[in-house]
Amino acid sequence: MAQISCPNCGDRITPHSGVRMLTCPSCGTTLFHEDEAVRLAGEAGVMHDAPLLFGLGDRVRCAAGVFDVLGHARFSYGRGWWDEFWALDADGHPVWLSIDEGDVAVQRVIPEGRAPAIPKAPILGRTFSYDGMHFRVTEFDEATCLAIRGEFDEVLKVGETYNFVNALSVEGVLLSGEFWPGGHSWFAGEWIDPFEVTVESSQ
Repeated sequence: MAQISCPNCGDRITPHSGVRMLTCPSCGTTLFHEDEAVRLAGEAGVMHDAPLLFGLGDRVRCAAGVFDVLGHARFSYGRGWWDEFWALDADGHPVWLSIDEGDVAVQRVIPEGRAPAIPKAPILGRTFSYDGMHFRVTEFDEATCLAIRGEFDEVLKVGETYNFVNALSVEGVLLSGEFWPGGHSWFAGEWIDPFEVTVESSQ
């Protein structure tokens, strides 16, 4: 892994392979990294302290696998916030871990060609079929990025807002969709019992 220099403070950083965005651990500046070039990517936001099951640098073990947490983003949905963690599994593949009001979800990005063919956010209660399963939309809301820390394989911007949905199948598969003007992404995974999660802390 090649080192890069923070253009704000000059500190040397060694990002993980595939990382496109990161915050400098020395000065907190958010950086965009692509093709060996490094530039400022905007504000990191304020990450207020809150009790969390796991955090940056931790190794998370659960029924879905073993994950090393590299990035932490916090999103507001009006009534409160939830935390998203970008991690790598034991094979080095990216995964998202979410903590919302104590509940934990593990999800992976669905490649664009295999994602549900739904171009805009479906409303609460709507049912649809995907990959041979039937899903019902259990949550529909708007999210705003509040703060980011660590490393990510995509560019996140503090203040950016999008619509999101969560849908659940009778088999327990969790689908989440994010929608913004001109694009959307889908993620698939499952809810995890937080009492079955073990954490090897970096602290």
